[in-house]
Amino acid sequence: MTYRPAPVSPGAPPAIPARLEPDAIGVTQDVVIGLANVGPALSVGLVLAGLAAAAAYGGAPVILLCMAPMLIIANAYRRLNLWSANCGASFEWVGRAINPYLGFFTGWIMIAANLLGTIAATVVLAPSVLAVFGNSATSKWPNLFIATAVLAVMLVIAVVGIRPAARTQVAMAAVEYAILIGFSIAGLVAVLGHHHGTYPITKGWFSVNGIGGHGDLAAGLLLGVFLFAGWGATVYVNEEVQHRRINPGRAAVFAVAILALIYLLAQLGLQGVVSPARLQASASSALVYIAQALGGGGWAKVMAFALALSVSASVGVGIVSLARITYGMATRRVLPAILGKVSHRFSTPAIASIVMGVILIAITWVYLLSTSVANLFTTLISVDGLLYAAFYVLTAFAVIAYYRHRIISNAWDALLAGILPVAAAGFLIWIIVKTLQTLPASGRWSLIGILAAGILVMLVARYVLRSPFFQISRESASREP
Repeated sequence: MTYRPAPVSPGAPPAIPARLEPDAIGVTQDVVIGLANVGPALSVGLVLAGLAAAAAYGGAPVILLCMAPMLIIANAYRRLNLWSANCGASFEWVGRAINPYLGFFTGWIMIAANLLGTIAATVVLAPSVLAVFGNSATSKWPNLFIATAVLAVMLVIAVVGIRPAARTQVAMAAVEYAILIGFSIAGLVAVLGHHHGTYPITKGWFSVNGIGGHGDLAAGLLLGVFLFAGWGATVYVNEEVQHRRINPGRAAVFAVAILALIYLLAQLGLQGVVSPARLQASASSALVYIAQALGGGGWAKVMAFALALSVSASVGVGIVSLARITYGMATRRVLPAILGKVSHRFSTPAIASIVMGVILIAITWVYLLSTSVANLFTTLISVDGLLYAAFYVLTAFAVIAYYRHRIISNAWDALLAGILPVAAAGFLIWIIVKTLQTLPASGRWSLIGILAAGILVMLVARYVLRSPFFQISRESASREP
Protein backbone atom coordinates (compact mmCIF):
# COMPACT_ATOMS: atom_id res chain seq x y z
CA MET A 1 0.00 0.00 0.00
CA THR A 2 1.15 3.56 -0.66
CA TYR A 3 0.02 6.56 1.31
CA ARG A 4 -0.40 10.28 1.02
CA PRO A 5 1.46 12.09 3.79
CA ALA A 6 -0.63 14.05 6.27
CA PRO A 7 -0.39 17.78 5.68
CA VAL A 8 1.50 19.92 8.15
CA SER A 9 -0.69 22.64 9.61
CA PRO A 10 0.65 26.17 10.19
CA GLY A 11 0.24 27.86 13.54
CA ALA A 12 -3.31 29.07 12.94
CA PRO A 13 -4.48 26.62 10.28
CA PRO A 14 -7.69 26.59 8.32
CA ALA A 15 -9.83 23.47 8.35
CA ILE A 16 -7.99 20.39 7.08
CA PRO A 17 -9.20 19.62 3.54
CA ALA A 18 -10.87 16.28 2.87
CA ARG A 19 -8.51 13.56 1.64
CA LEU A 20 -10.80 10.57 1.98
CA GLU A 21 -13.05 9.49 -0.90
CA PRO A 22 -15.45 12.39 -1.53
CA ASP A 23 -19.17 11.91 -2.28
CA ALA A 24 -18.86 8.15 -1.68
CA ILE A 25 -22.13 7.61 0.22
CA GLY A 26 -25.52 9.29 0.42
CA VAL A 27 -27.50 10.60 3.35
CA THR A 28 -29.55 7.38 3.71
CA GLN A 29 -26.42 5.27 4.06
CA ASP A 30 -25.06 7.81 6.54
CA VAL A 31 -28.23 7.57 8.64
CA VAL A 32 -27.84 3.79 8.73
CA ILE A 33 -24.22 4.19 9.88
CA GLY A 34 -25.42 6.33 12.79
CA LEU A 35 -28.14 3.82 13.67
CA ALA A 36 -25.76 0.88 13.40
CA ASN A 37 -23.27 2.44 15.80
CA VAL A 38 -26.03 2.55 18.41
CA GLY A 39 -27.27 -0.97 17.59
CA PRO A 40 -31.05 -0.67 18.14
CA ALA A 41 -31.73 -4.39 18.68
CA LEU A 42 -28.71 -4.76 20.97
CA SER A 43 -29.65 -1.62 22.95
CA VAL A 44 -33.28 -2.70 23.34
CA GLY A 45 -32.13 -6.15 24.45
CA LEU A 46 -29.85 -4.67 27.10
CA VAL A 47 -32.29 -2.06 28.43
CA LEU A 48 -35.84 -3.39 27.89
CA ALA A 49 -36.27 -5.16 31.25
CA GLY A 50 -34.29 -2.58 33.20
CA LEU A 51 -36.28 0.34 31.80
CA ALA A 52 -39.59 -1.44 32.46
CA ALA A 53 -38.56 -1.93 36.10
CA ALA A 54 -37.05 1.53 36.64
CA ALA A 55 -39.90 3.43 35.00
CA ALA A 56 -42.67 1.11 36.28
CA TYR A 57 -43.63 0.48 32.65
CA GLY A 58 -43.59 4.22 31.89
CA GLY A 59 -40.70 3.78 29.47
CA ALA A 60 -42.37 5.55 26.54
CA PRO A 61 -42.44 9.01 28.21
CA VAL A 62 -38.86 8.47 29.37
CA ILE A 63 -37.76 7.77 25.78
CA LEU A 64 -39.52 10.92 24.56
CA LEU A 65 -37.89 12.99 27.31
CA CYS A 66 -34.44 11.68 26.32
CA MET A 67 -35.15 12.21 22.62
CA ALA A 68 -35.58 15.98 23.07
CA PRO A 69 -32.05 16.81 24.29
CA MET A 70 -30.57 14.33 21.83
CA LEU A 71 -32.33 16.08 18.94
CA ILE A 72 -30.99 19.40 20.22
CA ILE A 73 -27.44 18.06 20.39
CA ALA A 74 -27.85 16.47 16.94
CA ASN A 75 -28.89 19.88 15.62
CA ALA A 76 -25.77 21.33 17.24
CA TYR A 77 -23.76 18.75 15.28
CA ARG A 78 -25.61 19.82 12.14
CA ARG A 79 -24.81 23.50 12.62
CA LEU A 80 -21.19 22.93 13.56
CA ASN A 81 -20.69 20.60 10.60
CA LEU A 82 -21.91 23.41 8.31
CA TRP A 83 -18.94 25.37 9.63
CA SER A 84 -16.29 22.64 9.62
CA ALA A 85 -16.86 19.20 8.07
CA ASN A 86 -13.93 17.33 9.59
CA CYS A 87 -13.71 13.74 10.85
CA GLY A 88 -12.49 15.04 14.20
CA ALA A 89 -15.96 16.54 14.71
CA SER A 90 -16.30 17.70 18.34
CA PHE A 91 -12.51 17.60 18.82
CA GLU A 92 -12.19 20.15 16.02
CA TRP A 93 -15.24 22.22 16.97
CA VAL A 94 -14.51 22.53 20.69
CA GLY A 95 -10.83 23.19 20.01
CA ARG A 96 -11.46 25.99 17.55
CA ALA A 97 -14.55 27.54 19.17
CA ILE A 98 -13.61 27.30 22.87
CA ASN A 99 -10.06 26.17 23.62
CA PRO A 100 -7.62 23.77 21.88
CA TYR A 101 -6.70 21.99 25.13
CA LEU A 102 -10.37 21.40 25.89
CA GLY A 103 -10.74 20.33 22.26
CA PHE A 104 -8.04 17.70 22.71
CA PHE A 105 -9.77 16.38 25.83
CA THR A 106 -13.03 16.22 23.91
CA GLY A 107 -11.32 14.12 21.24
CA TRP A 108 -9.76 11.88 23.88
CA ILE A 109 -13.17 11.30 25.50
CA MET A 110 -14.64 10.54 22.06
CA ILE A 111 -12.00 7.87 21.45
CA ALA A 112 -12.49 6.38 24.91
CA ALA A 113 -16.29 6.33 24.61
CA ASN A 114 -16.31 4.79 21.14
CA LEU A 115 -13.61 2.27 22.06
CA LEU A 116 -15.43 1.13 25.20
CA GLY A 117 -18.74 1.02 23.36
CA THR A 118 -17.23 -1.17 20.65
CA ILE A 119 -15.62 -3.41 23.27
CA ALA A 120 -19.02 -3.77 24.94
CA ALA A 121 -20.46 -4.99 21.63
CA THR A 122 -17.46 -7.19 20.91
CA VAL A 123 -17.66 -9.19 24.13
CA VAL A 124 -21.28 -10.17 23.45
CA LEU A 125 -20.59 -10.86 19.78
CA ALA A 126 -19.89 -14.58 20.04
CA PRO A 127 -22.74 -15.34 22.50
CA SER A 128 -25.13 -13.56 20.12
CA VAL A 129 -23.98 -15.66 17.17
CA LEU A 130 -24.02 -18.92 19.16
CA ALA A 131 -27.56 -18.20 20.36
CA VAL A 132 -28.76 -18.39 16.74
CA PHE A 133 -27.80 -22.06 16.72
CA GLY A 134 -28.96 -22.71 20.26
CA ASN A 135 -25.42 -23.44 21.45
CA SER A 136 -23.88 -22.65 24.81
CA ALA A 137 -21.90 -19.45 25.03
CA THR A 138 -19.78 -20.52 28.02
CA SER A 139 -16.89 -22.14 26.11
CA LYS A 140 -13.97 -19.74 25.64
CA TRP A 141 -12.51 -21.01 22.37
CA PRO A 142 -15.68 -20.88 20.25
CA ASN A 143 -16.21 -17.38 21.63
CA LEU A 144 -12.68 -16.37 20.69
CA PHE A 145 -12.91 -17.87 17.22
CA ILE A 146 -16.25 -16.24 16.37
CA ALA A 147 -15.36 -12.83 17.81
CA THR A 148 -11.97 -12.78 16.07
CA ALA A 149 -13.45 -13.90 12.74
CA VAL A 150 -16.21 -11.27 12.75
CA LEU A 151 -13.78 -8.54 13.84
CA ALA A 152 -11.37 -9.52 11.08
CA VAL A 153 -14.11 -9.44 8.44
CA MET A 154 -15.37 -6.05 9.62
CA LEU A 155 -11.80 -4.73 9.71
CA VAL A 156 -11.16 -5.80 6.11
CA ILE A 157 -14.40 -4.14 5.00
CA ALA A 158 -13.46 -0.94 6.87
CA VAL A 159 -10.02 -0.84 5.20
CA VAL A 160 -11.32 -1.60 1.68
CA GLY A 161 -13.58 1.44 1.65
CA ILE A 162 -16.55 3.35 2.98
CA ARG A 163 -18.73 2.19 0.07
CA PRO A 164 -18.61 -1.54 0.89
CA ALA A 165 -18.82 -0.69 4.60
CA ALA A 166 -21.99 1.34 4.03
CA ARG A 167 -23.54 -1.32 1.76
CA THR A 168 -22.85 -3.98 4.38
CA GLN A 169 -24.48 -1.85 7.07
CA VAL A 170 -27.59 -1.20 4.96
CA ALA A 171 -28.01 -4.93 4.22
CA MET A 172 -27.68 -5.91 7.89
CA ALA A 173 -29.90 -3.04 9.03
CA ALA A 174 -32.74 -3.99 6.68
CA VAL A 175 -32.95 -7.47 8.22
CA GLU A 176 -32.31 -6.40 11.83
CA TYR A 177 -34.90 -3.61 11.86
CA ALA A 178 -37.50 -5.69 10.02
CA ILE A 179 -37.21 -8.42 12.67
CA LEU A 180 -37.22 -6.03 15.63
CA ILE A 181 -40.13 -3.95 14.32
CA GLY A 182 -42.06 -7.08 13.28
CA PHE A 183 -41.78 -8.60 16.74
CA SER A 184 -42.65 -5.27 18.36
CA ILE A 185 -45.86 -5.04 16.34
CA ALA A 186 -46.68 -8.70 17.05
CA GLY A 187 -46.10 -8.10 20.75
CA LEU A 188 -48.30 -5.01 20.78
CA VAL A 189 -51.09 -6.95 19.07
CA ALA A 190 -50.78 -9.73 21.65
CA VAL A 191 -50.87 -7.28 24.56
CA LEU A 192 -53.81 -5.30 23.15
CA GLY A 193 -55.60 -8.60 22.51
CA HIS A 194 -55.07 -9.66 26.14
CA HIS A 195 -53.41 -12.93 25.12
CA HIS A 196 -52.73 -15.38 27.92
CA GLY A 197 -49.68 -14.44 29.98
CA THR A 198 -49.44 -10.83 28.76
CA TYR A 199 -49.32 -7.78 31.03
CA PRO A 200 -52.10 -5.27 30.17
CA ILE A 201 -51.55 -1.68 29.08
CA THR A 202 -52.81 0.94 31.52
CA LYS A 203 -52.61 4.73 31.62
CA GLY A 204 -49.53 4.34 33.84
CA TRP A 205 -47.61 3.25 30.75
CA PHE A 206 -47.90 6.83 29.49
CA SER A 207 -46.97 8.59 32.72
CA VAL A 208 -43.46 9.76 33.60
CA ASN A 209 -44.01 8.21 37.04
CA GLY A 210 -45.18 4.86 35.67
CA ILE A 211 -47.86 2.55 37.03
CA GLY A 212 -49.14 3.74 40.41
CA GLY A 213 -46.48 6.47 40.50
CA HIS A 214 -43.84 3.89 41.38
CA GLY A 215 -41.42 4.77 38.59
CA ASP A 216 -38.00 6.26 39.29
CA LEU A 217 -37.69 8.98 36.65
CA ALA A 218 -33.98 9.60 37.25
CA ALA A 219 -33.11 5.90 36.90
CA GLY A 220 -35.23 5.67 33.76
CA LEU A 221 -33.56 8.69 32.20
CA LEU A 222 -30.11 7.21 32.88
CA LEU A 223 -31.11 4.16 30.83
CA GLY A 224 -32.76 6.33 28.19
CA VAL A 225 -29.57 8.29 27.56
CA PHE A 226 -27.68 4.99 27.17
CA LEU A 227 -30.20 3.91 24.51
CA PHE A 228 -29.36 6.86 22.27
CA ALA A 229 -25.58 7.08 22.72
CA GLY A 230 -23.60 6.69 19.50
CA TRP A 231 -25.65 8.35 16.76
CA GLY A 232 -22.82 10.84 16.11
CA ALA A 233 -21.11 8.33 13.81
CA THR A 234 -22.94 10.04 10.94
CA VAL A 235 -20.54 12.97 11.32
CA TYR A 236 -17.31 11.01 11.70
CA VAL A 237 -17.60 9.92 8.06
CA ASN A 238 -18.53 13.43 6.88
CA GLU A 239 -15.60 13.73 4.47
CA GLU A 240 -17.00 10.79 2.48
CA VAL A 241 -20.67 11.85 2.39
CA GLN A 242 -22.29 13.66 -0.52
CA HIS A 243 -22.63 17.37 0.35
CA ARG A 244 -20.36 16.77 3.32
CA ARG A 245 -21.22 20.00 5.12
CA ILE A 246 -24.99 19.48 4.95
CA ASN A 247 -25.93 15.80 4.85
CA PRO A 248 -23.99 14.39 7.85
CA GLY A 249 -25.72 16.82 10.20
CA ARG A 250 -29.09 16.04 8.72
CA ALA A 251 -28.33 12.34 9.05
CA ALA A 252 -27.59 12.81 12.76
CA VAL A 253 -30.99 14.42 13.32
CA PHE A 254 -32.74 11.73 11.27
CA ALA A 255 -30.91 8.97 13.18
CA VAL A 256 -32.05 10.30 16.56
CA ALA A 257 -35.66 10.60 15.37
CA ILE A 258 -35.67 7.08 13.89
CA LEU A 259 -34.12 5.63 17.05
CA ALA A 260 -36.86 7.24 19.13
CA LEU A 261 -39.58 5.70 16.94
CA ILE A 262 -37.98 2.24 17.08
CA TYR A 263 -37.50 2.43 20.84
CA LEU A 264 -41.05 3.64 21.48
CA LEU A 265 -42.52 0.81 19.43
CA ALA A 266 -40.21 -1.80 20.96
CA GLN A 267 -40.78 -0.72 24.57
CA LEU A 268 -44.55 -0.49 24.19
CA GLY A 269 -44.81 -3.63 22.10
CA LEU A 270 -42.49 -5.96 23.98
CA GLN A 271 -42.46 -5.08 27.69
CA GLY A 272 -45.97 -6.48 28.25
CA VAL A 273 -45.64 -9.75 26.32
CA VAL A 274 -44.75 -11.61 29.52
CA SER A 275 -45.41 -10.90 33.18
CA PRO A 276 -43.13 -8.48 35.09
CA ALA A 277 -41.62 -11.35 37.08
CA ARG A 278 -40.79 -13.38 33.95
CA LEU A 279 -39.42 -10.30 32.19
CA GLN A 280 -37.02 -9.51 35.04
CA ALA A 281 -36.01 -13.16 35.41
CA SER A 282 -34.94 -13.20 31.75
CA ALA A 283 -33.47 -9.68 31.70
CA SER A 284 -30.11 -10.80 30.28
CA SER A 285 -31.81 -12.36 27.23
CA ALA A 286 -35.08 -10.47 27.21
CA LEU A 287 -35.60 -10.18 23.44
CA VAL A 288 -34.94 -13.86 22.76
CA TYR A 289 -37.18 -14.88 25.65
CA ILE A 290 -40.02 -12.64 24.46
CA ALA A 291 -39.68 -13.92 20.89
CA GLN A 292 -39.96 -17.47 22.19
CA ALA A 293 -43.08 -16.51 24.18
CA LEU A 294 -44.61 -15.06 21.02
CA GLY A 295 -43.75 -17.79 18.53
CA GLY A 296 -41.70 -20.60 20.01
CA GLY A 297 -38.08 -21.69 19.65
CA GLY A 298 -37.85 -21.05 15.91
CA TRP A 299 -38.80 -17.41 16.27
CA ALA A 300 -36.45 -17.09 19.23
CA LYS A 301 -33.59 -17.99 16.87
CA VAL A 302 -34.82 -15.36 14.42
CA MET A 303 -34.58 -12.75 17.15
CA ALA A 304 -31.14 -14.07 18.12
CA PHE A 305 -30.13 -13.58 14.49
CA ALA A 306 -31.29 -9.94 14.64
CA LEU A 307 -29.18 -9.46 17.78
CA ALA A 308 -26.15 -11.02 16.09
CA LEU A 309 -26.59 -8.64 13.14
CA SER A 310 -26.97 -5.68 15.49
CA VAL A 311 -23.80 -6.53 17.38
CA SER A 312 -21.81 -7.19 14.18
CA ALA A 313 -22.99 -3.91 12.66
CA SER A 314 -22.10 -1.99 15.81
CA VAL A 315 -18.61 -3.49 15.83
CA GLY A 316 -18.12 -2.68 12.14
CA VAL A 317 -19.16 0.96 12.52
CA GLY A 318 -17.11 1.18 15.71
CA ILE A 319 -13.95 0.40 13.74
CA VAL A 320 -14.90 2.90 11.03
CA SER A 321 -15.70 5.63 13.56
CA LEU A 322 -12.60 5.13 15.70
CA ALA A 323 -10.36 5.15 12.63
CA ARG A 324 -11.80 8.43 11.41
CA ILE A 325 -11.72 10.17 14.79
CA THR A 326 -8.06 9.27 15.23
CA TYR A 327 -7.38 10.20 11.59
CA GLY A 328 -8.99 13.61 12.14
CA MET A 329 -6.92 14.21 15.27
CA ALA A 330 -3.72 12.94 13.65
CA THR A 331 -4.07 15.45 10.80
CA ARG A 332 -3.74 18.10 13.54
CA ARG A 333 -0.64 16.27 14.83
CA VAL A 334 -2.08 15.69 18.30
CA LEU A 335 -1.71 11.95 17.62
CA PRO A 336 1.11 10.18 15.74
CA ALA A 337 1.16 11.30 12.10
CA ILE A 338 1.01 7.70 10.82
CA LEU A 339 -2.62 7.53 11.98
CA GLY A 340 -3.41 10.42 9.64
CA LYS A 341 -2.14 8.69 6.51
CA VAL A 342 -4.61 7.79 3.77
CA SER A 343 -4.32 4.77 1.50
CA HIS A 344 -4.02 5.71 -2.18
CA ARG A 345 -5.65 2.45 -3.19
CA PHE A 346 -8.68 2.52 -0.89
CA SER A 347 -8.93 6.23 0.12
CA THR A 348 -9.43 5.19 3.74
CA PRO A 349 -7.39 5.78 6.92
CA ALA A 350 -6.16 2.21 6.56
CA ILE A 351 -3.44 2.28 9.22
CA ALA A 352 -5.78 3.85 11.80
CA SER A 353 -8.40 1.21 10.94
CA ILE A 354 -5.89 -1.64 11.32
CA VAL A 355 -4.60 -0.24 14.64
CA MET A 356 -8.13 -0.01 16.03
CA GLY A 357 -9.08 -3.44 14.74
CA VAL A 358 -5.99 -5.05 16.26
CA ILE A 359 -6.64 -3.30 19.59
CA LEU A 360 -10.20 -4.66 19.63
CA ILE A 361 -9.07 -8.19 18.78
CA ALA A 362 -6.35 -8.09 21.45
CA ILE A 363 -8.74 -6.77 24.10
CA THR A 364 -11.28 -9.45 23.20
CA TRP A 365 -8.69 -12.19 23.72
CA VAL A 366 -7.53 -10.71 27.03
CA TYR A 367 -11.12 -10.23 28.16
CA LEU A 368 -12.17 -13.80 27.44
CA LEU A 369 -9.00 -15.46 28.76
CA SER A 370 -8.50 -13.48 31.98
CA THR A 371 -11.26 -13.15 34.58
CA SER A 372 -9.53 -10.39 36.52
CA VAL A 373 -8.99 -8.29 33.41
CA ALA A 374 -12.56 -9.04 32.32
CA ASN A 375 -13.80 -7.52 35.57
CA LEU A 376 -11.74 -4.41 34.90
CA PHE A 377 -13.15 -4.03 31.39
CA THR A 378 -16.67 -4.55 32.72
CA THR A 379 -16.10 -1.62 35.07
CA LEU A 380 -14.74 0.53 32.25
CA ILE A 381 -17.68 -0.30 30.00
CA SER A 382 -20.08 0.75 32.78
CA VAL A 383 -18.85 4.37 32.54
CA ASP A 384 -19.26 4.54 28.76
CA GLY A 385 -22.57 6.41 28.92
CA LEU A 386 -20.93 9.09 31.07
CA LEU A 387 -18.24 9.65 28.46
CA TYR A 388 -20.81 10.03 25.68
CA ALA A 389 -22.81 12.49 27.78
CA ALA A 390 -19.64 14.48 28.52
CA PHE A 391 -18.66 15.13 24.92
CA TYR A 392 -22.28 15.81 23.96
CA VAL A 393 -22.24 18.55 26.63
CA LEU A 394 -18.98 19.96 25.29
CA THR A 395 -20.42 19.97 21.77
CA ALA A 396 -23.45 21.92 23.02
CA PHE A 397 -21.07 24.48 24.54
CA ALA A 398 -19.14 24.62 21.26
CA VAL A 399 -22.21 25.58 19.22
CA ILE A 400 -22.99 28.30 21.76
CA ALA A 401 -19.43 29.61 21.65
CA TYR A 402 -19.10 29.54 17.86
CA TYR A 403 -22.45 31.24 17.19
CA ARG A 404 -22.22 33.62 20.15
CA HIS A 405 -22.43 36.78 18.03
CA ARG A 406 -25.55 35.57 16.23
CA ILE A 407 -27.18 34.51 19.50
CA ILE A 408 -27.29 38.11 20.67
CA SER A 409 -28.40 39.52 17.32
CA ASN A 410 -30.93 36.99 15.99
CA ALA A 411 -33.90 35.52 17.87
CA TRP A 412 -33.93 32.26 15.88
CA ASP A 413 -30.22 31.68 16.52
CA ALA A 414 -30.75 32.63 20.16
CA LEU A 415 -33.20 29.75 20.43
CA LEU A 416 -31.45 27.07 18.31
CA ALA A 417 -27.82 27.89 19.17
CA GLY A 418 -28.31 29.33 22.62
CA ILE A 419 -31.31 28.51 24.78
CA LEU A 420 -31.96 24.94 23.59
CA PRO A 421 -28.28 23.80 23.72
CA VAL A 422 -28.02 25.24 27.25
CA ALA A 423 -31.11 23.27 28.26
CA ALA A 424 -29.82 20.06 26.66
CA ALA A 425 -26.40 20.49 28.28
CA GLY A 426 -28.05 21.12 31.63
CA PHE A 427 -30.09 17.93 31.31
CA LEU A 428 -27.02 15.85 30.46
CA ILE A 429 -24.98 17.43 33.26
CA TRP A 430 -27.78 16.44 35.65
CA ILE A 431 -27.59 12.88 34.29
CA ILE A 432 -23.81 12.85 34.79
CA VAL A 433 -24.13 14.09 38.39
CA LYS A 434 -26.86 11.57 39.23
CA THR A 435 -24.77 8.77 37.72
CA LEU A 436 -21.63 9.79 39.62
CA GLN A 437 -23.58 9.77 42.87
CA THR A 438 -24.43 6.10 42.45
CA LEU A 439 -21.27 5.01 40.62
CA PRO A 440 -19.16 2.49 42.57
CA ALA A 441 -15.62 3.38 43.52
CA SER A 442 -14.21 1.18 40.73
CA GLY A 443 -16.16 3.20 38.17
CA ARG A 444 -14.90 6.50 39.56
CA TRP A 445 -11.32 5.28 39.51
CA SER A 446 -11.84 4.17 35.92
CA LEU A 447 -12.92 7.69 34.98
CA ILE A 448 -9.92 9.14 36.79
CA GLY A 449 -7.65 6.74 34.91
CA ILE A 450 -9.14 7.72 31.54
CA LEU A 451 -8.71 11.45 32.30
CA ALA A 452 -5.16 10.95 33.64
CA ALA A 453 -4.20 9.07 30.49
CA GLY A 454 -5.67 11.94 28.47
CA ILE A 455 -3.48 14.45 30.30
CA LEU A 456 -0.40 12.35 29.60
CA VAL A 457 -1.18 12.02 25.89
CA MET A 458 -1.96 15.74 25.68
CA LEU A 459 1.44 16.60 27.15
CA VAL A 460 3.09 14.32 24.58
CA ALA A 461 1.13 16.00 21.78
CA ARG A 462 2.04 19.46 23.04
CA TYR A 463 5.71 19.04 23.89
CA VAL A 464 6.90 15.97 21.96
CA LEU A 465 4.82 16.04 18.79
CA ARG A 466 4.77 19.87 19.03
CA SER A 467 1.33 20.08 17.52
CA PRO A 468 0.46 23.59 16.30
CA PHE A 469 -3.17 22.84 17.13
CA PHE A 470 -2.58 24.15 20.66
CA GLN A 471 -1.70 27.62 19.32
CA ILE A 472 -4.82 28.16 17.20
CA SER A 473 -6.99 31.18 17.87
CA ARG A 474 -10.58 31.05 18.99
CA GLU A 475 -13.05 31.35 16.12
CA SER A 476 -16.68 32.42 15.80
CA ALA A 477 -19.34 32.89 13.16
CA SER A 478 -20.00 36.36 11.81
CA ARG A 479 -23.01 38.25 13.09
CA GLU A 480 -24.87 37.63 9.82
CA PRO A 481 -25.25 34.28 8.00
